[in-house]
Amino acid sequence: MAGAADFVVIVSARNPLNALRADQVAAIFLAQSGRFPGGAEAVALDLPLGSPLRNDFYATVAARTPALMKAYWTKMVFTGRGQPPRELASSAAARKLVADNPAMIAYIDKSALDASVKALEVTQ
Repeated sequence: MAGAADFVVIVSARNPLNALRADQVAAIFLAQSGRFPGGAEAVALDLPLGSPLRNDFYATVAARTPALMKAYWTKMVFTGRGQPPRELASSAAARKLVADNPAMIAYIDKSALDASVKALEVTQ
């Protein structure tokens, strides 16, 4: 992940997962999978459109630019195959929601990490 922004993919400290492959993370955030490996429900949370962290996250895990992501969601919503993840205003807001819910997954600024959530190792 050289050159990537300082984001971490997080789950609740109560979630048993410790690592996911980048393609598994991408599948959850692209509404291609609503489950974690092992079958538990997975609910993705996004940061605001246009935020550098969001752009870096999708470039890193899904190899998609903001324009490609916009086109992707336009098509998914139009065809009824999926809705984009709920957007939260900040890393702190995402962390708070994830901490309280083991089904949620988000990415936040590394500096916002605390003991209420667990950073997943994202592998290739």
